[in-house]
Amino acid sequence: MLRAINERTVLERIRRSGPVSRAQIARETGLSKPTVSQALSTLERTRLVREAGRTSGGKGPTALLYELNPAAGWVVGIDVGREYVRAAVADLTGKIVAQRRQAARARSARTLITTIGSVARAAVESAGIGWRRVTVAAVGSPGVFGSAGHPLLAHNLPGWTREGVLDEIRRELATSVVFENDVNLAALGERWRGLGRDVDDFVYFHVGTGVGLGIVMRGELYKGANGAAGEVAYLPLATADPHDKANRRRGALETAIGADGVLSAAKRAGLRGATTAAEVFEAARNGDQKARHAVALVAEGIALGIAAIVPVLDPALVILGGGIGRNADLLRESLERELRALSPFRPRIEVSSLGEEAELMGAVSLALEAAQDRLFSRVDAGRGVAV
Repeated sequence: MLRAINERTVLERIRRSGPVSRAQIARETGLSKPTVSQALSTLERTRLVREAGRTSGGKGPTALLYELNPAAGWVVGIDVGREYVRAAVADLTGKIVAQRRQAARARSARTLITTIGSVARAAVESAGIGWRRVTVAAVGSPGVFGSAGHPLLAHNLPGWTREGVLDEIRRELATSVVFENDVNLAALGERWRGLGRDVDDFVYFHVGTGVGLGIVMRGELYKGANGAAGEVAYLPLATADPHDKANRRRGALETAIGADGVLSAAKRAGLRGATTAAEVFEAARNGDQKARHAVALVAEGIALGIAAIVPVLDPALVILGGGIGRNADLLRESLERELRALSPFRPRIEVSSLGEEAELMGAVSLALEAAQDRLFSRVDAGRGVAV
């Protein structure tokens, strides 16, 4: 058991920061040099790590460097949305080697699952690898992934909440599959390659067609007891009746600041002719005063949501994402003014640096974490341990 723990520690150190030498690994993990050497021997024998040249410069003899073997396994991250299914293929170092995207005009869960399979396989084929070499696929979509065995509260995807959906996806992909809420994946993406890389406590606030929150606490994704942490669409607001049946289904906050909320704000502001939230923001950007007033109303609603979240979670950073949240140039002034009036707590507020890629990068990140566990069965076999 201790040997396995040491091997995982060494592999994780190499995965996060390689190439590194034996001495560096020992110094940074606290393991003895003989223990590191023993772990590296097993990891090399099972082809999870490889030599990566030698150190250069300085006095004394050079030292061997070690890195992950990129081709020891491959992962696929899949983002399932209302309009598109996207897939990205990465090697074990996290290098993206292929991406594919396809419109998701599905009227049933079965059709959408078929699309997931075709997009994922097309991405893997374009990477020049066989599907059998895929170690893990991570699938993200709207919905709560708890203990029910199927997604909950995924209203925008037809048939997505029925029994058996996850098992059907597993059969379609024919590999190890992990599932996660798409906004949670966006938070993981920011943690891996975005604004959250050096921030242990932050939230990713998605504002688009729907509303959701991805929570990272102490450097880890926080999901709550039932996987529903971050379902802030259902926060009650004084500006929307929480007992209204529409609000109980979709949530008062989502009704106020989601895509439909933008159109409602436009109507209240006297703006005519806009049929989508994007058109309202475009008109505001072009100087239409009624559109600007509508955007200010939406910004105030977003501030209400942030003001409710901050005293509970105390994040150092709020990352805004989604088709609406990314319009910071129009939202920021009204949002920050309202937040100053509502709360003494004002975390840093930034717009996602990953944009539409946040969910997909999060899916790849999750798949890489899961792949490490899967690949350790190879290490156990290399030590002669039954798996």
